[in-house]
Formats: sequence, C-alpha cells, structure tokens
Amino acid sequence: MSPSETADDGRRFTLLTEATMTARQRESYQAIVSGPRKGATGPFNALLRSPEVADRVQKVGEYVRFQSTIPAALNEMAILITGRFWGAQFEFWAHRRLARTAGLSDAIIDAIAEGRRPESMTDDERIVHDFCTELFRDKAVSDASFTAVVGRFGEQGVIDLIAASGYYSIVSMVLNVDRYPLPAGEKAPLRTP
Repeated sequence: MSPSETADDGRRFTLLTEATMTARQRESYQAIVSGPRKGATGPFNALLRSPEVADRVQKVGEYVRFQSTIPAALNEMAILITGRFWGAQFEFWAHRRLARTAGLSDAIIDAIAEGRRPESMTDDERIVHDFCTELFRDKAVSDASFTAVVGRFGEQGVIDLIAASGYYSIVSMVLNVDRYPLPAGEKAPLRTP
C-alpha cells in the first residue's frame, strides 16, 4: 500500500497481522498484548511500523494509564482534555467510557467534548482541568495551577499529569494521521462550542 492509499475503513495504515509482521514487529506486538491492555488496537497498528518507538511509547502508556499517582477519574479527565485538544475522535470516544466507569460525570465529559469549561467540578477536578487546559492553551501553566497540583498530588503528580498529556498527545496524533475510524454506527463525540 502506498502512503497515498487508504485501507477499506479509511485508515492510512493497513492492518498488520502476525503473518505480515516482521520478527521485530511481532516481538513488539507480543509485549503490547501481554501487558495490562490485553490488545493492540487504536494507535498500535500504526506504531508497530517503528517497533522501537512502539516499545517505548507503550511502556509510557502502561504507566500513565494503569499506574499513575493521579486518581483514575482525574487521569481520564486529563486524557479527555488531551483528546479534545487534538480533535481525536476515536481517542475521546474510547476514553469517554473509561472516564464514566472511573466516576467522571456526564456533565463534565460533555462540557469537555463541547470545548467548554465544566460548570460544576470538585476541587480536584478543577485543579486537573485548569492545569491541563492551561498546558495546552498556553504551552505552560501558571504558578497558581502548578502550586495547586503540587499541593494536592505532589511533584510526582505534576509529572504524571504532564506524562498523561504527552502520551495521549502522541496517541491522538497517531490516530489523526492514520485517520483511525470510530466503530461502525458510532457518532463523533467531539463538538464545537
């Protein structure tokens, strides 16, 4: 497949199978599917084109998603803000469910999807929302936002939020470049205000 061609579902990267993977791609694939995600969907089909990158990216993602010091609902909030920033429909769609399961309210999820500030947030939600929103909007954070995160989650919490924002930026960019589709019958979750 040439770079200008797309897969049947609109993706630019054809689906790799174990039969079409190189030995190095299979090694990377096995590391991904044997970890806590138990699958290699989303960005991983594309990332496997560079197995060394796939290995490193998936290890960061494993930490960010499954071991972060940031509580799950707040981590998912950071992920949704990242997906919204990049306009990554699949990323937002996939993590909207995870955010709900983790306890983030539909009102907050919908506000983020619409690109507006949620009206009613807990102190912790406000701290994470402000930090992540400033990071993407301003390419930096204010002293007030930095101090709030340190005060609530410690310095490691600052780095964990940055890591979530960075990792899911990579994921969102890969999905967008690949034109990774939503599942059949699903509506695009991101709307403009």
